[in-house]
Amino acid sequence: MALALSRPRAVSPLGWLRITLRLAAMAALLLACLPLYYLLRLFTHHNPVPRLFLSGVAWIAGVQLRREGQRVHRGAFLLANHVSWIDIPAIAAVTGSAFVGHDGLASMPLLKWLCAMNDTVFIARHDRASVARQIEQVRTALSDTGALAIFPEGTTSDGTGLLPFKSALLSALEPLPDGIAVQPVLLHYGPEAADIAWVREEHGLDNFLRILARRRPVRLTVHFLPVLAGQQLANRKTIAQAAREAMLQALGR
Repeated sequence: MALALSRPRAVSPLGWLRITLRLAAMAALLLACLPLYYLLRLFTHHNPVPRLFLSGVAWIAGVQLRREGQRVHRGAFLLANHVSWIDIPAIAAVTGSAFVGHDGLASMPLLKWLCAMNDTVFIARHDRASVARQIEQVRTALSDTGALAIFPEGTTSDGTGLLPFKSALLSALEPLPDGIAVQPVLLHYGPEAADIAWVREEHGLDNFLRILARRRPVRLTVHFLPVLAGQQLANRKTIAQAAREAMLQALGR
């Protein structure tokens, strides 16, 4: 009922103009990328076009990216906090990563099509019978794309702190595949984090439009934290705990 009673924030006429122009630019970018994607698919399994498209989406949405730290350039499993839909195009722009997503996205044809082009691995969190198959999909995606990102909180936070990490989402890392580095990544939106965040009863579409209506840019710092090592990698629970502690320390908590 809370969702049904929620109301989107008011958008000004100038805000609607920004939304219209940005949506038109995103649609034009998609139309330009599609032929190139299908052409390159004939020659390479690691198609860069989806990540280029997502990078363009971030730019059109007004995201100003800043990078800190050293990122792993090949064979990286990235654990990031989750604040808004912006996180996905931003991570793709900085790392070229594919993503692990929940299977609910696969029920929406347009999103499923776009996610599939970006090598998204869909996880059915409540289907224990398919865990082995999902683990194999994650490992295949890691070897094919070179980087795979997951949001271990399982949902979005308000951007000022972290929710508990769900270690069950990291089953594919137990045992850790050879040659894979596990790297925490902190997405920090600064003092405007609470205004960017998609939380409480706000509908996903309302958050999407509200961000596109902004006059001010979205300033996002992507912190690449030290790669986990030693006993931190003992199992999925130690991985989740170590990654969360590293992010909290970077937040100054």
